[in-house]
Amino acid sequence: MRDTLPLLNQLDFPPITRDALTVLQVNLTYLCNQRCLHCHVNAGPTRTEAMSDEVLALLYGVIDSHSVQLLDLTGGAPEMHPRFRDIVRHARGEGLEVIDRCNLTILSEPGYEGLAEFLAEQRVRISASLPCYSRDNVDKQRGDGVFERSISGLQALNRLGYGQPGSGLELNLVYNPLGPSLPPPQQALEADYKRHLLEDFGILFNRLHTITNQPIARFGSTLVSKGQFNQYMQLLRDNFSEANLPGLMCRNQVSVDWQGYLYDCDFNQMLDLPMPPIARQRSHLRDLLQAPLKNRKVATRDHCFACTAGQGSSCGGALGG
Repeated sequence: MRDTLPLLNQLDFPPITRDALTVLQVNLTYLCNQRCLHCHVNAGPTRTEAMSDEVLALLYGVIDSHSVQLLDLTGGAPEMHPRFRDIVRHARGEGLEVIDRCNLTILSEPGYEGLAEFLAEQRVRISASLPCYSRDNVDKQRGDGVFERSISGLQALNRLGYGQPGSGLELNLVYNPLGPSLPPPQQALEADYKRHLLEDFGILFNRLHTITNQPIARFGSTLVSKGQFNQYMQLLRDNFSEANLPGLMCRNQVSVDWQGYLYDCDFNQMLDLPMPPIARQRSHLRDLLQAPLKNRKVATRDHCFACTAGQGSSCGGALGG
């Protein structure tokens, strides 16, 4: 796989500084039961990286003593970390909201029976990948049979109350474009998703989040191989919107890798572009117990244009437009 960081060294992206930290996004493992073309983490069934008990102890320390309001668990498939349920219970016990970034097919993997029920019991917010409401498009991006298993997973979550009006169990879907293009307007696409999934499969969900593909990791390498990298970067630059800068997720969120090192976002983590040092040579979870992050500079490169192009993009979907 080709490294795209050397192609992202033009430092003409506007400077960004942090607000108060409210969200911890933790990458528990790169292990995943799927291997998707757009995956900026390059996760898959053969990856072995996973957060150790020692680092988890530091994570618990930050949760217990910090003003973090939301724990966003990602991977890989975060549920494949052996301590996943313990982590969720600890965070919920401390009053944090928890997001599980679920690929849906994990719900039907052998050994994960009862996972959906556990998530409902803990009232975990689910952010589920579903790049289209069409079988052909989903299987093309995520693998044969993924669409059918994803639909089954959504139906199982609906039966538990997820996505149902008044249940308080939030089920959001995530859309990534199939190729080097910007996502369509989120509100209109959400309406299409809701209509098709309800009419065809009886599925309900709360919100659709559109996320712009980042020119990094597996997707970035594919762009380079096809000779489309520069064209895609120009598309992102041409659609830059200054109005999206205040809503960037890197202002109030920190990404934590499986070793406990800190990054301004999950994308920087995959580029191995660390957060500027807090109290150490390289910022780590333990540093969050010692120093505030507000007003600190965010590490940026040209890939940041993906978050500010068009309607904007974050792990919570479009920023506006």
